[in-house]
Amino acid sequence: MPLTGRLKRLENKQVFISYIVPAYNEEPVIAAFLKALNAQAQQLSQQYEIIVVDDASKDQTYQAVLSFTDTYPVKLLRFSRNFGKEIALSAGLQHASGEVVVLIDGDFQHPMEVIPQFLKHWAEGYDMVYGVRKSRGDESRIKRSFARFFYRLMERITNVSIPPNAGDFRLLDRCVVDSLNQIDERSRFMKGLYAWVGYSSMAVPFDVQERAAGQSSWSFIRLVELAITGITSFSEIPLRFWGVIGFAISLISFIYALCIIGETLFFGAKTPGFATLIVAIMFLGGIQLLSIGILGEYIGRIFNEVKQRPLYIISKKIGF
Repeated sequence: MPLTGRLKRLENKQVFISYIVPAYNEEPVIAAFLKALNAQAQQLSQQYEIIVVDDASKDQTYQAVLSFTDTYPVKLLRFSRNFGKEIALSAGLQHASGEVVVLIDGDFQHPMEVIPQFLKHWAEGYDMVYGVRKSRGDESRIKRSFARFFYRLMERITNVSIPPNAGDFRLLDRCVVDSLNQIDERSRFMKGLYAWVGYSSMAVPFDVQERAAGQSSWSFIRLVELAITGITSFSEIPLRFWGVIGFAISLISFIYALCIIGETLFFGAKTPGFATLIVAIMFLGGIQLLSIGILGEYIGRIFNEVKQRPLYIISKKIGF
């Protein structure tokens, strides 16, 4: 769409906007959030939809959202089991009808007042506008250090540029959504996929708000698992690295063998040291197990892909 067309439609509030809200155990806050989001959406456009993806919450999140489907333009997807946030976002994108899609969490941590800035930059011609948190001061030092290390590592070993401190809070044009929906892989790292599809992008800094209620379900272990998914999904460097390590160990072993042969020929055989032998065996055994573990990560993901199971299963579908 021409830029003048985008701007005109935005000014006339004619842009069809889809809001995707992944939800898991958000019963204490989801009702207030939907009211606030609906009020914001009414100010921005005459055409909009709010798609809540309930990731098989264990509380009454589904019932709380269901009460809004008759009075608000709220649509509801409920998974048959917990599939994770990355899959919930993918399901929302596949069911969104808007020419513009906004991804936002349902716990008030993503400030709604930033959405008009997203739309402004979209009208300027950007196909993807993403929020970047100004500070990670609310997180532990270990988590902040891990995040910095992860983004630096991804920058070095992958061919996609993932902006540091950028999350799922973002606006996507229809062309970006259509491109993401063409991706069939099961092990999903959405931050990487946003970068992989390309398109013109713009960053908008924002302050992360405190959760209105409850606590995050993202433990440090889950973040590590997501990081491993990101690395194995976008880089083959770990496999190549251990190939280089194996070559280096083999070369050192060959050189050492030549030294042993030369020493034996010139000075005679010596009684081998038991400690040296044990250390060498344990070292090489550890290297082998570690390399097998890395191979297993990739093979396991290949195994999940070739089974071709559905990305998710929907047990309830309301409003579509």
